[in-house]
Amino acid sequence: MPILQINFKLNMSPDEYRNICESIAQAVADVPGLVWKIWLLNEQDGEAGGIHLFQDEQSLAAYLAGPIIHQIKSLPQLREISAKRFETIPEVTVVTRGPIPALAAT
Repeated sequence: MPILQINFKLNMSPDEYRNICESIAQAVADVPGLVWKIWLLNEQDGEAGGIHLFQDEQSLAAYLAGPIIHQIKSLPQLREISAKRFETIPEVTVVTRGPIPALAAT
């Protein structure tokens, strides 16, 4: 299952960032093929981002090309945006209790 890691620097307060997150959380939850997202915030360093697990590469690619990512890229409150794709390693993820649904039954 593919993972998308997005990171960026904030040009706003942590509270303003939390408000933006709350306003788009349901839209992110409704993304086709998204299994889960973990929202990240490092207040001390003014950084934030997210870890997303997708059902398949097509869903991840559609998300990257879609309106939510377009909106993120257009916000002046965010800078130094990076997006990285990863694949999970199921054999060791199950040992460390990683939240990968396909592994939960094993």
